[in-house]
Amino acid sequence: MTLLPLPALTDNYIWMLHDGRQALVVDPGEAAPVLDALRSTGLPLQAILVTHHHGDHVGGVQALREATGAQVYGPANERMPEPLTRLAQGDAVTALGLQWQVLDVPGHTSGHIAYYCPDVDGAPVLFCGDTLFSGGCGRLFEGTPAQMQASLDALAALPGGTRVCCAHEYTLSNLKFARAVEPRNAALLQYSSACEALRQQARPTLPSLMDTERAINPFLRTRVAEVARAAHGFDAQVDPNDAVAVLAALRQWKNEFR
Repeated sequence: MTLLPLPALTDNYIWMLHDGRQALVVDPGEAAPVLDALRSTGLPLQAILVTHHHGDHVGGVQALREATGAQVYGPANERMPEPLTRLAQGDAVTALGLQWQVLDVPGHTSGHIAYYCPDVDGAPVLFCGDTLFSGGCGRLFEGTPAQMQASLDALAALPGGTRVCCAHEYTLSNLKFARAVEPRNAALLQYSSACEALRQQARPTLPSLMDTERAINPFLRTRVAEVARAAHGFDAQVDPNDAVAVLAALRQWKNEFR
């Protein structure tokens, strides 16, 4: 299997996975990068997986469906370009001979889903849209801090070797914020240097690994004492023993962070 992040729009990645015979793509915010990749590889498009309804994730769906006849899958409880197969927690999609488990991960949007396969060439793969980023998480446009905390807990429970395929190249800005939260986190400092080197070479920082995210991502570390103290320092009303309150403070801090 070949896993490719196709750059799109300003800072999106459309993920393409192919086996040399057929391909699937995730969250095609525009059609052109996918059509270009299909032409260059000579592959047909079997499936389009969509995590949530925002335009930078669905903008290319209709054109790709019309051009390729690919089957479209998306969240059960969001307004989506029809026709599509609607999915929720406990459902599964079979594509490229692999079974993709569907996870409900609300927070960024109210019906956001993710796709997880436990074995793609020997290691798991997660397509998580805008719920989890490397070093960060999505803004809470529709969901609540409690929903986002539960969603991130569910993703953080996946195996450490899971390849985390986020939908945006936000890593450096997220890590700048993470260092403000945990300035003495050695794993975070090392990872930041590695990601900065990748971006200097115009290379993607993604996919990340779940083990890495658990070590460096403050939004997966709301129960870590230093992270909780930092959130309390931002907002003295925050109970450092309340992970949801810590996450809410971190998200507001990140919204304001420059």
